[in-house]
Amino acid sequence: MKKLLLLGAFALLGGAAQAQEGFRLGGHVGAPLGDASDAASVTIGVDAAYMWNITKGLDIGVTTGYSHFFGKDHVDDFGFIPIAASGKYKFAKIPLFVGLDLGAAISTKDYINSGLYIAPRVGYQMKRTELYLGFQNISSKYKNHDHYWFGDDKFNFGAVNFGVNFFLK
Repeated sequence: MKKLLLLGAFALLGGAAQAQEGFRLGGHVGAPLGDASDAASVTIGVDAAYMWNITKGLDIGVTTGYSHFFGKDHVDDFGFIPIAASGKYKFAKIPLFVGLDLGAAISTKDYINSGLYIAPRVGYQMKRTELYLGFQNISSKYKNHDHYWFGDDKFNFGAVNFGVNFFLK
């Protein structure tokens, strides 16, 4: 009997939590910064997240996606796949929010190591859409002397991005 009651409580709480969760899908375009600006002319990407509403105005979740940097001056294109925790706070009474993604970015090229991923953003919240301006930075290590950068140094592959996300329920 206790197991049945416990199972029922988990089912009830699980249903309540599910009513506050949802997918966020979108894309971004940006201008490379830092070491990335030496080798790339523009970046585009796709974003996907699953968010849970923790309390009024605060959402926490997980995010992934893909950011592609288009190479310039005989540099190959390169990209990163972030896997991160995501947080967003929407201010009461005004349609503005701040957000932060923090985690790891997996490199799609073997001559660039994966690294720490951080992406703060500010934006405008609509009913099922958000527009944002964000900064994306991947702290990584370049590991091949035959390409654009020389030495086994640490690099910051960053970009200022403008993006749009759509909420799917």
